[in-house]
Amino acid sequence: MAASIPGLSDLVDPDVRDRVAAFLTGVESELLVAVTSPDPLIDEAAAHLVRAGGKRFRPLTVSLCAQLGDASRPELLTAAVLMELTHLATLYHDDVMDEAPLRRGAASANSRWSNRIAVYVGDFLLARAAQMAASLGEAAVRRQASTLSQLVRGQLAETVGPRGGDPIRHHLQVVEDKTASLIATSAWFGGLFAGLPAHHVRTLADYGTAIGIAFQLSDDLLDIASETAQSGKTPGTDLREGVPTLPMLYVLSDPSSGSPRLRELLSKGPLTDDEEHAEALVLLRESAALKQARETVHGYAEAARRSAGTLPAGPARQALEQLCHYIADRTG
Repeated sequence: MAASIPGLSDLVDPDVRDRVAAFLTGVESELLVAVTSPDPLIDEAAAHLVRAGGKRFRPLTVSLCAQLGDASRPELLTAAVLMELTHLATLYHDDVMDEAPLRRGAASANSRWSNRIAVYVGDFLLARAAQMAASLGEAAVRRQASTLSQLVRGQLAETVGPRGGDPIRHHLQVVEDKTASLIATSAWFGGLFAGLPAHHVRTLADYGTAIGIAFQLSDDLLDIASETAQSGKTPGTDLREGVPTLPMLYVLSDPSSGSPRLRELLSKGPLTDDEEHAEALVLLRESAALKQARETVHGYAEAARRSAGTLPAGPARQALEQLCHYIADRTG
């Protein structure tokens, strides 16, 4: 687990940590098996992002939630891999839509091959995930299909924008649909295939939704606040690309959240000028909007902690609660 999310190694029970770390090692091996194809192009392109690495937050969530029950069941590894394949498929598709040249420090599939190849590889990964869901039974298929539907709704909503509605509410709903839906289903799978009763499985899904929103929002804050690029991106990437994140939306929605100059800069969209970009980054770090966004992250992390607090006591529940603290604290 330490290799997946830095900082957690000091927080969780050693036995839980070791079991989850072993599980994630198995996920890496099975991911490479799952993307294998007899076609050399598909084989290479599908393994491209797998080999680039990542946080593996969705498999981590499956394993952490499974610790509340029988975490040795083989279905859990299948569920974790299919969730990561689904996530990776969305990255291939997102890079095409965003025309992104890089992903995880390497050339994106669309820039290395073509947009068409990237789309087809994303579809290939979704097909592989569907095959794995089918092997887990009808409940898994239904849940996976529902999750994909929610994810697409979120992508469409992000593409068309708030359409006259509240931009902050719209943004939070997009985060829930695009990111948290996968993490909620990961938590649901963890509980279901570890043999937990239905009410605990539902609670874990609620936990996954809240922690998933907090996780994505905290990543966005790290893009602003981190000098060391903890988010995996060069600080200020979202500013440069004109991607609206929660602190920016707070500034644009409330004059008291940031200076007039910051509002002026953010209203321009993508800040490709180096001087303007650097100025906006400094002003955003000093703004009340950044503090407000941190408080929002803490609110979602606390909601997740409250859900976890209703689960059976023990090291597994403690690990779920500590994950909430870690995600809240990583943004300052």
